[in-house]
Amino acid sequence: MDSPFDVLGIDPDADDDEVVRAYRRRVLETHPDQGGSVRELQRVRDAYEAIRERRVAAFREREAERDADAARDGEDARDGEQAWPEEGGEPEGVRVEYLDYEVCADRGWSLDDPNLFERAAAADLDHESYGQFLVEPRETLLEAAENRGYAWPYACRGGACANCAVALVEGEMPMSAAHILTDDLIDRGFRLSCLTAPTTDARIVFNVKHLPGLDELRLPPYRFERVHSDD
Repeated sequence: MDSPFDVLGIDPDADDDEVVRAYRRRVLETHPDQGGSVRELQRVRDAYEAIRERRVAAFREREAERDADAARDGEDARDGEQAWPEEGGEPEGVRVEYLDYEVCADRGWSLDDPNLFERAAAADLDHESYGQFLVEPRETLLEAAENRGYAWPYACRGGACANCAVALVEGEMPMSAAHILTDDLIDRGFRLSCLTAPTTDARIVFNVKHLPGLDELRLPPYRFERVHSDD
């Protein structure tokens, strides 16, 4: 039975930086967009979370359960489903008001401005830059944007980079443990739109990947994003 270190391809004495690098590499290797599967990607996320939280024994138990399920039923029934964070649960459908950070940068608006979204509403911006949409149950924020025709930045879709990061200005948006954002970035309101979605009506600023602390966590965009971005 593989240990979480085996899943990430690292030694048990690997330091934190090695663990993060291995996680980012394995997410790219196992992501469905790159020929992997949802089951493989979830296994990598679980391994990373187990190492971060020092829960190697619990990971081994989960692996044994997965092996038994696969032997009995074939491919894991979770394939094709989004793994939602334990805290906060699955959203019932929430309204998100969004704003492109490029607009803020161009106009000198601050993320800390309490009237930021009022300014955006009065600025006659196009729908790509500012607007609202409903996030349906079982959609991540990124999926909700894409399903409504918007091309928001992303790369790995697995929590291993900050390309899809958003700034949560208002509302609740819990995060799972399997991501590379630091506690400081989380405390400052940054979230990864590929992993989760708000659990309440929310205001978010997307396209914040170049901000300090996030810029060094970016990965090259996939071919899907390159169609819409010259990043």
